[in-house]
Amino acid sequence: MTGRPDNAETPPGENVLVLVRHGESEWNRSNRFTGWKDVGLTEEGMAEAHRAGAMLKQAGTHFDCAFTSTLKRAHNTLDIILEELGQRRLPTVKAAAMNERDYGELVGINKEEARKRWGSEQIHIWQRSYDIAPPGGESLKDTALRVLPFYEKWIVPELQKGKSVILVAHGNSLRSLIMELDRLTPDEVMQVELGTGMPLVYRFNADGTVAEKRDLAA
Repeated sequence: MTGRPDNAETPPGENVLVLVRHGESEWNRSNRFTGWKDVGLTEEGMAEAHRAGAMLKQAGTHFDCAFTSTLKRAHNTLDIILEELGQRRLPTVKAAAMNERDYGELVGINKEEARKRWGSEQIHIWQRSYDIAPPGGESLKDTALRVLPFYEKWIVPELQKGKSVILVAHGNSLRSLIMELDRLTPDEVMQVELGTGMPLVYRFNADGTVAEKRDLAA
């Protein structure tokens, strides 16, 4: 990727999709199930967002549009990244379809306390199975059922135009998309771990298949 002025169009074949999980949130820090609860970033989370922006700037990245969730820990991370890139006025879509998985009755509960209440095995099943949801919440499969249609309707057309796109979202909404992009099985996707504030770069072939995947933090 090469740096370009803000008014430059992405040349055909330069299209990339960058996925970034938001920086550390207040409830990440306190080890609580967060889901759709709209909590803010910690100071470390803001620093992670600045580092992500700096990594993308060092790589010469220029975006044509951005997507994020409606939750502030995601779109605040995006704002910081775009500030680092000098692209604060980038067209951005905020969509609830990209929100974190809804953890239902687990939201707000410390994970260790949840293990004491429901048992470690049951919590592991709710966290790591593909299609078993916690009470009142969503499974990863449920999350994918809203993420993937949004991706196909809104993001794929931008990539097909040769544009470069950044998506800042959440561990599970991004995991469900990575499952599709990397052609992972339900068992394989549950082993995927996404660090906060770590950019993943996908470059696409003309036919829409993935040509290259890079972890800028690796």
